[in-house]
Amino acid sequence: MFVLLSGFLEFRLIDAIDILLVAFLLYELFNLLKGTSAISIFFGIVAVIVLWKVVNVLEMALLSEILGAFISVGFIALIVVFQPEIRQFLLLLGNSSFINNQRRRFLFWKLKQTNERLDVDTIVQACQKMAHSKTGALIVIAKTNDLRQYADTGDEIDARLNEQLIENIFFKNSPLHDGAAIIRHNRIHAARCILPVSSNMKIDVALGLRHRAAVGITERTDAVSVIVSEETGEISYAKAGIIVAHVKPAQLKNFLDKEFNTD
Repeated sequence: MFVLLSGFLEFRLIDAIDILLVAFLLYELFNLLKGTSAISIFFGIVAVIVLWKVVNVLEMALLSEILGAFISVGFIALIVVFQPEIRQFLLLLGNSSFINNQRRRFLFWKLKQTNERLDVDTIVQACQKMAHSKTGALIVIAKTNDLRQYADTGDEIDARLNEQLIENIFFKNSPLHDGAAIIRHNRIHAARCILPVSSNMKIDVALGLRHRAAVGITERTDAVSVIVSEETGEISYAKAGIIVAHVKPAQLKNFLDKEFNTD
């Protein structure tokens, strides 16, 4: 008891600052990874580190040695696995507007998310009209991951979700039509965005790069994507790396309502 009390009394201001900074960095890292496949790896790493600390305290020498060797070698592999996320995190820290953006987000002040329902009808109606005119389109709708790194590859719009605006973005002569439009919180955040292309060999060879990009973004994040084929006018959607083709507007509406508007 005396040892614990003595350790508490030695707790310094710099120790509190150290804890706060670590918490802040972990929170920002979590924000960057949430909604992506990398978040599972992140939690796995945390579990291994916690287990390693526990076996150290219990003085389980053999298991501690094995876990210690795994962690020391594993960090090299992690740099390779998390290369895109590490790059994005460093870019975030180096952004001149980073401090201003954190004023209302510092630590856990912005954990509450918006409960606004997605305006599904607007998206479905726009897709139905584009399908009728055979206007190619790729719409990505964000969930927990804000898709910031993909939105940054395109042109920021930040406009209220609007049927005519969606159609204008993907109009064949529009400079914004080539790429994806990203929607989050009922706003068209960006257009002409570049997405990762899926390398899944099981995807129908008749589907082009637009469909492969739609699948690719859902493999890496928890977003869903909606595609209108320029060649056939068919509507498709993708979720978790799986594409569902040739859907009717009513089927698309049911899918989006289930994904975004179910309490």
